[in-house]
Amino acid sequence: MNVGLVGAGNISDTHARAALAAGLQIAGVYGDNHGKARQLAERYGAAAFSTLDALFAHPSLDVVIIGSPSGCHAQQAIAAARSGRHVLVEKPLDISTARIDRLLKEVTRAGVVCGVCFQDRLKPAVVDMKRRIDAGEIGTLLLATGEVKWFRPPEYYSTSRWRGTWALDGGGALMNQGIHTVDLMLYLLGEVRSVSGLISTRFHEIKAEDTATVLVEFLNGAHGTLDVTTAAYPGAPRRLRITGSKGSLWLEGDQLLDASAPRDSVPENAVSATVSDASAHQRIIEDFVDAIRNGRRPICDGAEGRRSVAVVEAVYRSAREKTSIALISP
Repeated sequence: MNVGLVGAGNISDTHARAALAAGLQIAGVYGDNHGKARQLAERYGAAAFSTLDALFAHPSLDVVIIGSPSGCHAQQAIAAARSGRHVLVEKPLDISTARIDRLLKEVTRAGVVCGVCFQDRLKPAVVDMKRRIDAGEIGTLLLATGEVKWFRPPEYYSTSRWRGTWALDGGGALMNQGIHTVDLMLYLLGEVRSVSGLISTRFHEIKAEDTATVLVEFLNGAHGTLDVTTAAYPGAPRRLRITGSKGSLWLEGDQLLDASAPRDSVPENAVSATVSDASAHQRIIEDFVDAIRNGRRPICDGAEGRRSVAVVEAVYRSAREKTSIALISP
């Protein structure tokens, strides 16, 4: 299959490396920054295009992978679907469920496959967590405790036209960094009944939040908390602990730990915006291609990708209105 990349930043380079490792070819690149798009295209022996329409007119294009600013995702994915291309979108699927709903209608109308890059779902530790939870190994699910205490230097935001903005990032630390853990909570524990949230901008000079706390009630009765920040110097590995009546599972970084066993090492902190290891994205792309070829849903399709955005939207509303927000009626 031949891939067209929309976006020319760090994440699109990750998408390109992952696609090549999965046996696909990079056919073309489009980005608003045409200089960066040309550089990325040259790096992978692809053509650079000055417009989306020109990219989608490429006759051998099979799949489009979107890595542009989050607020552009749905609009560009709709254009890809209308051109008849399967579309894989970097998280979040977009910054509002209203836009996502329009995208899902277009995907259905076009009869193409839509997937979302929540690559953590296919990391070996998470695959094992999911298997053990579904098998009932840790008993009744009681608590989910997430920590995303990362550090982004001020220039991470100041040198970007879109990061930390409501218009293009859809929020800050929660929508951009924390949404991976929101997705994992949904994937591992199921639907959310209600959320309460508190957000603030404590350190960075941005419009959106750099610090957020979320309280979750799951439909199955489990409780959850999630703390997210991009201002915690020097940063720490993401942690997610699932506590059940028969035991606990603890994800630290990408490593699954026995909560009762001593930890010999701590994974290296991931504080860079660049994803150096593309293997998880590779697994997402391989799963996406297999879904296309075998007529099945990818591990995270559009409907699945919508769920985490709905939760984050509700948290932001909760923080504004200072009240709990119901996502599913009792």
